[in-house]
Amino acid sequence: MKGKLLHIGLLALAVLALGANATAQRRADRGERRELRADRHEIRADTREVRSDRRDIRQDTRERNSDVRELRQDRREGASQEELRADRREIRADTGEIRGDRRDLGGDLRDRHGDVRDYRRDRRDARRD
Repeated sequence: MKGKLLHIGLLALAVLALGANATAQRRADRGERRELRADRHEIRADTREVRSDRRDIRQDTRERNSDVRELRQDRREGASQEELRADRREIRADTGEIRGDRRDLGGDLRDRHGDVRDYRRDRRDARRD
């Protein structure tokens, strides 16, 4: 019986200690919460933009591959040199555009990762203060 009471007493003490710890933690003030919310919304917008850019790049790549197939088809059919030259110029321009878009996407991803890292650090700091 004494052992059972001891166990119940220790359990109650542990629950009280956890409750005191939870209430002792200060919540972030209104300004900090507003800043964190704005950061979260910015990260979501960046995520949507990155996804949209990836879709655009995939679409551009499909179109470029289609142009390459058409160029090969035109070669087989004996198209004029001027027509083939124009097709090659178009493919070259599309290739450069896709490379530039991928480079921009990489920069956007790095920025987004930095924003996420900063947001997590700010949230952790707000909880600690």
